[in-house]
Order: sequence, then C-alpha cells, then structure tokens
Amino acid sequence: MALTPALFLHGFTGSGASWSPLAAELSEELAARCPDLPGHAEAALPARLGREGFEATIAALAAQLCEPAIVIGYSQGARLALALAVRHPRKVSRLVLESGTAGLVRHRDRALRRAEDEARASKLETHGVEAFIEDWERLPLFASVPPSPALSRRRRSHSAAGLAGALRCFGLGVQPNFWPQLPRLHVPTLLITGGRDEKFTALARKMAAELPLGWHVTVPHAGHAVHLEAPAEWVAEVRAFIRARFSHEHPEQETRT
Repeated sequence: MALTPALFLHGFTGSGASWSPLAAELSEELAARCPDLPGHAEAALPARLGREGFEATIAALAAQLCEPAIVIGYSQGARLALALAVRHPRKVSRLVLESGTAGLVRHRDRALRRAEDEARASKLETHGVEAFIEDWERLPLFASVPPSPALSRRRRSHSAAGLAGALRCFGLGVQPNFWPQLPRLHVPTLLITGGRDEKFTALARKMAAELPLGWHVTVPHAGHAVHLEAPAEWVAEVRAFIRARFSHEHPEQETRT
C-alpha cells in the first residue's frame, strides 16, 4: 500500500527533528516530511518579514507538495498549517491542528500582539537565546511538559536573529484572521488539545463548530504540547483520523483575506 504524503510543521523554538519519534510511529501510514521552519536551525528567513514573510512561507510550503498531503502542525505550526489549507486547499488532503487558532479577530488585538512579539524579538537580540529560552520554559503554557535534555538542546540550538525573525514573520499578530474562511474549508480537520490548556481547548471547540469537516479531541491529562506530554494518545488519535473514511471532501478554490 502506498504511503500517504504528510507535512509536519513544528512550533516556535522547535525543529523538524522534534517530530521524528511521532513520524516514526506513523511510518506505516505516512511518508513524512518534517522541515525546519524559517528562522529555526539553519532554515533561512524570508526576504521580507511581517505579512509578506508569512505569505511567502506559505507559498514555499505549498511548493513542496507535489500531491495533496496530510498537513500536521503544532502551535505556530498549526497556524501555518491552517494558512496552507486556506490558501491552497487542493494541496491539503487532511489537516491536524494541535493547539492552534484561526487568529485574532480585532485589528487592535493583532496590533497589541505584534507589539508583544516585537518586545520578545528585541529581547532575543539584546540578551541572547539562553536568557530567552529560560523565560520561555517558565511560561505556564509549558508547565506540564516533561523535562527533556533533547528538547532543551533543540530550543537552545537556534540563533537569536532566527527566532527574532520568526516572531516577526509568524507571530499571532502577523497571522491573518482566518475565522471567516473556516465555514468554507471543506478539508477534514482534526483539532487536538490538552484538557489542562483551557484557552486552546475553548478555541478548538469554536473552530470545530465552524469547520464543515472538523472534529475536536481533548486529551484530559495533557497541556499545550499534547504530542510531548501524551505521545501515545496523540499517535492513536492521529492514526484513527488518518484511517477514517470521509464521503464529503470538496476542496474549495484558493482564497485570500
């Protein structure tokens, strides 16, 4: 049986290698591609930052897909995965969004978030990666992530300029508001969140209600990073979704906001 192509998109401070154990678990179903996203590891940033960099990255990811693929993303990667499905729905056969969001609705909220991410980017450039990651790992969002030397090394392996650029390209304040597109996105979509992550669980419920082919699964004892905190449950849910049959898959024409 031919393997289904899949594109795995990691979160901020992650890398393509962070998906390796999970991609290996799904290797009987998926032919996985796990790239480093711009600004991470050795992956170059787009020529322009901000919204232009965001859109250039989505176009570059779409160009990697020679045939429709299952696109799987976590956090920052989930937001990029959703953007890829909205911009290029015929390139995406199914979508798995872990702890993602369709964006901020109000212009004011996006402006405030851009200012917040700019402050983080400036801190990276001023104080370096080590100080930034120490603060990042203390965020309540990651309190339930098990300690991992490999994860810590990956986070610290990036350059300050790269992570700062990623914040300026892919931050939530830069991402377009994709909520209006959700009802027209006829791509089967699995949304995964941890029960301890109340904010993103509420967002996933709202997104699932808007998506014509959206399903939401909560892993009760996990937080924001379900794939790190409960990998066996994550793999089981994704595998079941991959194997499920859908009778109403009608990709939309490419759309823009």
